[in-house]
Amino acid sequence: MVVAAATRRAGPFLTVEPVLTEACFLLQRVNLGVQTLLGMVRDGHLRVGLALEAEVRPIEALMKRYVSVPMSLADACLVRLAELRSGAQLFTLDSDFHIYRKHRNRRIELVDLG
Repeated sequence: MVVAAATRRAGPFLTVEPVLTEACFLLQRVNLGVQTLLGMVRDGHLRVGLALEAEVRPIEALMKRYVSVPMSLADACLVRLAELRSGAQLFTLDSDFHIYRKHRNRRIELVDLG
């Protein structure tokens, strides 16, 4: 599902370091999972598109706004990345992104994975 959607789009794809951390954790038990993911970064198919240190204040504000969800650091970084990148589309299976808004009231465009 995700692979099919990704192959229909041109890369490289932008992500954030907290998402890479979560993905590495989830891929620990997948044969060559972590190596494949890091290889995608090394080879330029995945690029880190946000510096946490530079965006910490807006990210803190997002996490505070969505404290009742609660919003993870990875989710907040992705919402902030969507705010910074006009026309950004997000690949996710996380239903919380139907709740989150960029710029306080604008829906985040999600890639149809179906």
